[in-house]
Amino acid sequence: MTRPVPDELQIEREESESKGRYLVHLAGATAEMTYLRAGETMIIIDHTEVPDAMRGRSVGQALVRRAVEDARAEGRSIVPLCPFAKAQFSRHPDWQGVLKR
Repeated sequence: MTRPVPDELQIEREESESKGRYLVHLAGATAEMTYLRAGETMIIIDHTEVPDAMRGRSVGQALVRRAVEDARAEGRSIVPLCPFAKAQFSRHPDWQGVLKR
């Protein structure tokens, strides 16, 4: 059974000079997607982790979507090294514009 994603999923972003992460706190657990900064215009998504308590709610997809939205707004490109993020990019042709070629 798939559980719905809350209408207002709160995604936090933390970023330093060399790395960053997106976080979601839900159902007493925390999901995380981490990335490395490669200069001012590129990020490398290296890890996504969604606890079992959040599975089936599209939380991981929401984390990648937020990175795509931020990359578009900030003029960045994304290299999805994480297998989950890479799979999400293959499922969303409209995200291809931010992929590093």
